[in-house]
Amino acid sequence: MMDELYGRSLRWVQAAALVLLSSCSPPDRPPRLLQGLPPSFLSATGVADVRSLSAGPGVGYFGVKAPGGPWAIHLLRMEMDRCDLGLEVLRAPSREGGAGGRSQVTELVAEGGEGILAAVNGDFFTPEGHPVGTEVVGGVVFHTASRPAFAWRPGAAPWMGLPRAEGDSLLMLGWGISRSRADGATDALGGFPLLLSDGRRVGDLEVEERPAFAAARHPRTALGYDPVRNVLWVVVVDGRQPGYSDGMTLPELAELLEALEVTEALNLDGGGSSVMILKGVSVSRPSDAAGERAVVNGLGIRRDEAYCRRPS
Repeated sequence: MMDELYGRSLRWVQAAALVLLSSCSPPDRPPRLLQGLPPSFLSATGVADVRSLSAGPGVGYFGVKAPGGPWAIHLLRMEMDRCDLGLEVLRAPSREGGAGGRSQVTELVAEGGEGILAAVNGDFFTPEGHPVGTEVVGGVVFHTASRPAFAWRPGAAPWMGLPRAEGDSLLMLGWGISRSRADGATDALGGFPLLLSDGRRVGDLEVEERPAFAAARHPRTALGYDPVRNVLWVVVVDGRQPGYSDGMTLPELAELLEALEVTEALNLDGGGSSVMILKGVSVSRPSDAAGERAVVNGLGIRRDEAYCRRPS
């Protein structure tokens, strides 16, 4: 079944990755081989097969088949100490009259230009097409909410936590941004719930209060940060496809992230929204019968040497 998942599209991605590898070198230091999956992950998930490829220096993709679920797991490993790599919220264009917009992540990647190496879906959203949580793009604050969020800007470590408003400022850990004056650098999007904080699980991960959401297996998308190695993991678990991949509960997802040795982790929108795009091609298998779902935003990994010249 996994051969069907990868097949022709992954061969195209591998060819594109080879072109990228031959045409780009990092501005800050010589390239190095991507490290593999932690042994703790391999033992915790009971991996039966792993396929890997590089999206260029500093970004690696792993497609994992684990029979225990069964699970089809898609992982992006991003080296955060590379100044030419950054994270960008890909926002769907608003509809006429300012109504919320929706686009497939493949469309958001295409609109983002050649620098986008990979992307996943982002925040939960309302039926009207508005994000439920915080949304900041290039320092422009489009939406704020009292919900967990992920934030990044050049020169700063990824941040996951609960933003708070104070006067005109939206405060993240270590920095704040004006809600009326763009800083030109910060990107942030919402998720729910926080899974890990300082290496510990956050409460019961909503199992008691929202059992249908948290304690049942669904497709999942999540982010995890390992500050020791300065690595960001982006995770998509396919689901709702018996015999191929069942999806995960939130405790199972937290266990997966713990096995990746992250200490901070945030759950993003899942279900039919979950998708991972690599070099413009979906490497995951969305659960909707119609295929990839239109969403309000996504999170992209971009390569741009201009990040190296931006002040932190």
